[in-house]
Amino acid sequence: MIRWWISALQCTELFLTSLVHLTYGFYIFSTALAGDLSQAVSDWFSKPNLENGLKGDDSNKTTSGGDLPPIVLVHGIFGFGKGRLGNLSYFAGAEKKDDRVLVPDLGSLTSIYDRARELFYYLKGGQVDFGEEHSKACGHSQFGRIYEKGHYPEWDEDHPIHFVGHSAGAQVVRVLQQMLADKAFEGYEDTSENWVLSITSLSGAFNGTTRTYLDGMQPEDGRSLKPICLLQLCRIGVIIYDWFDIPCLKNFYNFGFDHFNMSWKKMGICGLIDCLLGNSGPFASSDWILPDLTIQGSLRLNSNIRTFPDTYYFSYATKRTRKIMGITVPSGILGIHPLLFIRVLQMSQWRHPPDIMPPYKGYRDEDWWDNDGALNTISMTHPRFPVEHPSHFIVQDSDCQPLLPGIWFVTSYHSSTMGKLFTFIVRKLDSVLFAYVFYTKLKCDGKER
Repeated sequence: MIRWWISALQCTELFLTSLVHLTYGFYIFSTALAGDLSQAVSDWFSKPNLENGLKGDDSNKTTSGGDLPPIVLVHGIFGFGKGRLGNLSYFAGAEKKDDRVLVPDLGSLTSIYDRARELFYYLKGGQVDFGEEHSKACGHSQFGRIYEKGHYPEWDEDHPIHFVGHSAGAQVVRVLQQMLADKAFEGYEDTSENWVLSITSLSGAFNGTTRTYLDGMQPEDGRSLKPICLLQLCRIGVIIYDWFDIPCLKNFYNFGFDHFNMSWKKMGICGLIDCLLGNSGPFASSDWILPDLTIQGSLRLNSNIRTFPDTYYFSYATKRTRKIMGITVPSGILGIHPLLFIRVLQMSQWRHPPDIMPPYKGYRDEDWWDNDGALNTISMTHPRFPVEHPSHFIVQDSDCQPLLPGIWFVTSYHSSTMGKLFTFIVRKLDSVLFAYVFYTKLKCDGKER
């Protein structure tokens, strides 16, 4: 009887969580569509004014600063870049602040590895090459979309870039830098880690998140899914979405799995059934983002990624919890979305299954209780597992002096909403990242680089 009640409660929670997520997704999608239609109508009515020589308002956008390095903003899971979802901006309009701010549209659910490869070709240009060995192992095409002209084709050691990664985007940039150091791109034998001038992480997923297990990843291996869970529903929805392959929808929002050829034109009904049964596709090969965001997946990634001595590293960690009498609880109800409150509460009560081996030696549940509803705070500060990278925690501005490369400068924030986080991003782009650009230029001009 007790087991039946537990199952009923789990099914009810799954139904409500799925309903809320679908409603929120539909809200975002419809808002973007309405914004597009509104912009189209506005452009149509303003056309006579434009013909009379009146220009649009560019007051919030500065001109390109000569040879100053660009800033590349890399989105996280379910994110999107410039040109997707109409006029919506993942980074709260940060890309409108300056011509040097680039926002690539990478796969919203593709693996860290695949996104890092795509980011390289987005900047340099050419057809995305995922690598022959990796492509065969994961069962997808070796080549992806074509960037006829790179967004920063001059990118090299003499023209490095500042990268800003949010959530999983921070790991994407780290993997890309390691690939550059390993000269992993065929036809580009001169790449090096010094192509990256700085990496700034905003709530970066360096060490994984217990959220993945709560949503359906198996804690035993960090790769497979529970039979009934939120991620199973997500998996089915993504497969069907890609199978129908409706151009107008795919142009509006794309999960990024085109290289798996899941369109009905290429796999037919039998291929769809095979994908749904888990025998083929990205979910069968674990070549998607969620396995990379488990603690085990992050350990696998981190074991092959270094923090380099000539690169500047900055990290901003967030949390929405506090301790009351030694118990970690959400820090408040007012001013926070009910769904986010539930997610924070779930993560603050996380317990690793006692009958399963911990993901690493010295693991403690309480280390992972502070969180912001999506990521654990311990994961956001800097790479910690399996080897802790050099770090320095900042309490006040003077703590980051002198500014040294090869060390993660960590700042912690108490964040209540994602909207505030992205407002914070724009603020930091104005007051900090651009300062890094000019600081770097001064060093380069002084031959101190």
